[in-house]
Amino acid sequence: MVRKIALMNHAWRSDVQESTEEFRKQIEAAGIQVLDARTEPIDDSVELIAVFGGDGTILHAAQIVHGMQTPILGINYGHVGFLAEVESDSFDEVVRVIKEHAWTVDSRMTIDVTVTTNAGKVSTGWALNEISIEKIPPAKMIETGVAVDGRAVSTFKTDGLVFSTPTGSTAYNFSAGGPIVWPDVEAMTLVPIAAHALFTRPMVVAPDSQIEVYLLSEQAQISCDGRRVLKAPQGAQILATRGRERVNLVRINDAPFSERLVAKFRLPVAGWRGTPEGLN
Repeated sequence: MVRKIALMNHAWRSDVQESTEEFRKQIEAAGIQVLDARTEPIDDSVELIAVFGGDGTILHAAQIVHGMQTPILGINYGHVGFLAEVESDSFDEVVRVIKEHAWTVDSRMTIDVTVTTNAGKVSTGWALNEISIEKIPPAKMIETGVAVDGRAVSTFKTDGLVFSTPTGSTAYNFSAGGPIVWPDVEAMTLVPIAAHALFTRPMVVAPDSQIEVYLLSEQAQISCDGRRVLKAPQGAQILATRGRERVNLVRINDAPFSERLVAKFRLPVAGWRGTPEGLN
């Protein structure tokens, strides 16, 4: 049986185009069929999707394989690239790993969201990184009521809220002041954005918890990974739960998450007294 992988790249960058063409030549020379993930159908016979780009391109790939087991190998040509496994200078290593089928798979939690209007209309979405509830201009703020597992927690006015997975905790969640959660921790975070109330701190809830948000005034839009949008009119109930489907990411090294965190955010690990013993 002919081995198959899929390829996706950033849509217009010339350096990415050149790299992916060379990648395709080397992989096909090894007898592996290469599909274009944007234009050709992907099924479970495809071993992986190799993504040349940043986190946005990887999230696009996740949308394509949602509901399938096909894992994603990210080669970072973006800025931070937290979802990527390797940097662009690891091209030769990526080719070797694919030829030798020498990778492992990291299964990541997702979030499902359901929006129910007062009229009973239901719309659904999902995200690998985050679900964000955002005000719609000209509204200055939205008034929300928050409940966890069927119990009211707080009401407040806010610019918006972010539900995040551990995978997305280094993205919008982090920018909004939420905690970084290690990827192997199953949990959801809830972070209000610029809220007016006493109790508006970020919360981390159990993976099987249900977070409910009620729009008490104004209307909002629900953004799923910044790619898919749902409308939420005043009075709508927004329910976030652990996703029924997971997304698989390819791993080709065993570096701990703390090492990735330091490298991606360029965190200082040496103080003015030098590097503490044990942190080398």
